[in-house]
Amino acid sequence: MEKSTQNDEQVLEVKSREFTSKKLFWLVTLVCFAWSVFQLYIAYFTLNTNIARSIHLAFAIFIIFSLFPFRPRSKAHFYIPFYDYILLIVGVAAILYPAIEFNGLAQRPGNYLSRDIVAAFIGIFILFEAGRRMMGPALGIIAFTFLLYCYFGPYMPDIIAHRGASFELLAGHMFLTTEGVFGVPVGVSTSFIYLFVLFGALLERAGAGQYFINVAFAILGRFCGGPAKASVIASGLTGMVSGSSTANVVTVGTFTIPLMKKAGLTATKAGAIEVAAGVNGQLMPPIMGAAAFIIAEFLGMSYTNVMIAAVIPAFVCYAGLFFIVHLESCKLGLHGSRDYAKVSKLKIIFSGIHYIIPILVLLFTLLILKESAISAAFNSICVLFLIMIVQEPAKKTIFGEKVGKSDFIVGFVDIFWAMVGAAKNMVTVAVATALAGIIIGSISLTGLGQVLSELVEAVAGNSIVLILLMTAIMSLILGMGLPTTANYIVVSSLIAPVILILAGKNGFLIPAIAVHLFVFYFGILADDTPPVGIAAYAAAGIAKANPVTVGLQGFVYDLRTAVLPFAFFFNNKLLLIQSIGDPMDSKSIVWISDPLQIVLIFATAIVGMFAFSSSLQGWFVTKCNPLERLLLLLVTPLMLVPNICTKFIEFIPSEYASYGIGAAIYALIFTKQWLLRPKDSGDTHAENSAPAA
Repeated sequence: MEKSTQNDEQVLEVKSREFTSKKLFWLVTLVCFAWSVFQLYIAYFTLNTNIARSIHLAFAIFIIFSLFPFRPRSKAHFYIPFYDYILLIVGVAAILYPAIEFNGLAQRPGNYLSRDIVAAFIGIFILFEAGRRMMGPALGIIAFTFLLYCYFGPYMPDIIAHRGASFELLAGHMFLTTEGVFGVPVGVSTSFIYLFVLFGALLERAGAGQYFINVAFAILGRFCGGPAKASVIASGLTGMVSGSSTANVVTVGTFTIPLMKKAGLTATKAGAIEVAAGVNGQLMPPIMGAAAFIIAEFLGMSYTNVMIAAVIPAFVCYAGLFFIVHLESCKLGLHGSRDYAKVSKLKIIFSGIHYIIPILVLLFTLLILKESAISAAFNSICVLFLIMIVQEPAKKTIFGEKVGKSDFIVGFVDIFWAMVGAAKNMVTVAVATALAGIIIGSISLTGLGQVLSELVEAVAGNSIVLILLMTAIMSLILGMGLPTTANYIVVSSLIAPVILILAGKNGFLIPAIAVHLFVFYFGILADDTPPVGIAAYAAAGIAKANPVTVGLQGFVYDLRTAVLPFAFFFNNKLLLIQSIGDPMDSKSIVWISDPLQIVLIFATAIVGMFAFSSSLQGWFVTKCNPLERLLLLLVTPLMLVPNICTKFIEFIPSEYASYGIGAAIYALIFTKQWLLRPKDSGDTHAENSAPAA
């Protein structure tokens, strides 16, 4: 039991208060646990959605004002000062007001009492302060700007002016209906996101994260640049269940970055590889940084279809990073490690094979049984509970050791602390989605979407590419100060409808899922974009390198991620979409189901991504000359967007011809470099030593 309980109190991390009072510590801990229990309860038993959203957000407010002081380095780091008690009590009461007064508000829609308005303004103020403590001022400033725009609409310049909104209308729309704070984003946080965050926390606590790292190093450690390649694979595997770029970097990077440095990579490149790998973890189904659930809710699509659309770009993106790491290793002449050759790969793989079971249950429930994401997550969590309870006794039984009562208790202790950790991880998401709801509510209240459409059209004209570039830049800028989920909600609410409208005017029939994934990809890239890339700061701290240079190098590695959204925007087959009727109607989408066609799309996308990576790195089999780099860059659109190439290059009559020309150029450059390579270029020896995984 010692292994399980040591450092349990570290679930409440350094950033949060470290209580000297055990009573306070256990009070907050039990509230965190209660939040997880509540979420499991509403996943199984029906509860009115408005009431559930209110309680969900109230839990987050309680935890934030309990754990996070007014200033990060405040003296009130070991206790809760009186003003935080006041904010906590008043805040929870205000956030619960829509649930407490649910029947009354339903009976007087739009006819609000004075106490309704007061509760609304207090609740919104509390949300702004909670958001500032958790994420800094950026999202709060944006949301407040939108509130000002709502109120001062008549005084705005003519092009963006509107009739304005009174205090009563603002309060009611933003807080007492499901158009603002308690709108779709918080609804998704309540119903979907929490369960998947809990699922990831349970897997991590059970030991799945370390298992994925061990497997990656056991398989790849002996190869050229093995630690860096293992970092990419491990980050991809943990990203599937964590859904957080910074958490991914910290979890995996603590182990992989020192090994990459020992293998010969500079501190900057070691940190940058982990940043690129960790950030891309948010692209990996099934969790995708929680945005997958919001995309599904916004578009009225099934969560399964969102996963299907995202799967090829995600794997192509990781394959491209893996290849970049290989090229960097070849350029630097890095070697593998002899120690990894001694490791029994089968033993490591089978040591944690049971961690795959809940993931398979999740996919089986979604893809085969076609049940909801809530049912899939709930079923997987139940299976994981059982695994965590029996895994310690099972291990001892296998090794012929005596099983005691304490061995069964270990599993329950791990479950408890995983549920506490999940609650703490969720507070940022809950508050971010609530504040983002204010922005969405402002758009619906003022008709800002139509105004933006006219503005963007005036600036970009008929150029879809220019509109997409403007969207990408906006996503990157906003993403520097916002969590990925909040960034996606803000930009998709503002710009996604504009892109769809203007694309339609210019004859482009684009599925809405492509536009929303485009926004999401660039929001993710902000996590390693200087000067504020959070993931870059985390990796730089572990690597002992400059965070700005780590971020810049990571962004260079992630340029391949920036290429993919443009590719699948113009080539919907990368999203496995054959054709569409109505861009906003998910039921009108015809999905590609032919296995041979899917294999062709995936294979050609891989070649296109590898060609771009080689052009970017200036290395293929050996160093590339300028002409080879240019030709490899040409291969990229031929393989990724063949339909565009057939429109603009007369001698390419079909997509298959585009694939053929691209593959031929790629093969010729490979053959030429292979035949002329230095004789010792492929001679690598496992000279460096590193601890076995």
